[in-house]
Amino acid sequence: MDRIKSSQVEAMFEWIEANNEQILEARESEDTKVRASVRGQRVVSLSTKHRIRATLRSALSDAVRSPEEPVNVNVASHARLPSCPRKRPLVWTPGRVERWEKDGTVPGEVMVWTPEQTRTFLEHSRKYVWLHPLFHLIAVKGLRRGEAVGLPWAHTRLTDAEADIRTQVVQLSWTTLTSTPKSEAGQRTITLDADTVKVLRAWKKFQNQARLKAGPEWVDSGLVFTRQMGEGWLPSHVSDWFSRIARAAGLPPITLHGLRHGAASMALAAGTDVKVVSAELGHSTTHFTQDTYQSVFPDVAKAAAEATAALLRGASVPAGSGGLVPVR
Repeated sequence: MDRIKSSQVEAMFEWIEANNEQILEARESEDTKVRASVRGQRVVSLSTKHRIRATLRSALSDAVRSPEEPVNVNVASHARLPSCPRKRPLVWTPGRVERWEKDGTVPGEVMVWTPEQTRTFLEHSRKYVWLHPLFHLIAVKGLRRGEAVGLPWAHTRLTDAEADIRTQVVQLSWTTLTSTPKSEAGQRTITLDADTVKVLRAWKKFQNQARLKAGPEWVDSGLVFTRQMGEGWLPSHVSDWFSRIARAAGLPPITLHGLRHGAASMALAAGTDVKVVSAELGHSTTHFTQDTYQSVFPDVAKAAAEATAALLRGASVPAGSGGLVPVR
């Protein structure tokens, strides 16, 4: 470790960028074999590069502090990367959807559905009985994928309408491991609304019937969300199914994490105190919640515009216009 240089760390990122270019070029190739050679390969984004550097920097910091390691300088701290501003979510407004339908344009890296689009997805997902309750919980409460996949019944109290988020499932290649949430704030208790409790009660009844039918072949994972024989879901499979169902519903593309963005945005647009939203999401600061997850839905923005215009006209502000999400 003491022989690692900053230039070598930067060379690693240069290689990643060169590989990104090869993937993009191969995707555009007219040769089907060339396109097939990069199928399933993902371009590494700038934000992911920053996370890679942060992980390396943390590891080398431990080495610098350790008297047993001959490391005096944290070279990852000196490796240069372009700045990476936080990507704020954009809502799939009718105009953006129209353009996407016309030429496939996705206007931002982080996209969020409107409440109406989310309802359409959840209605369509009812056809997939083994996944609908999981997607419902993420869409309403904004759980991270690993938190939802790793939620055990032992931490879920439907009578009290609460769930303790204490574990998450992390996928490494095709294997998984169960760990605690990445921060102290991530270990939290969320409150379940009446509709979500109803969905989970019906799901638990269905799951128990499947367990009785499977008999000794049932895998007793103890998880809330399972596959047909009781095994837990692989996180990547949940994401794949999400994308498949969204396409089948004719919806514009978002990632599964976009449901988390949407849940936070809907809560803020509904006037929920940002401290409550931040605690439910597992954020350490309310500033991060406001800065990252605060999206303005079209109807909220229109109400804000009309309220402002009403003040200029000398008219009274319409009732119910309070608690609007501020435009940033």
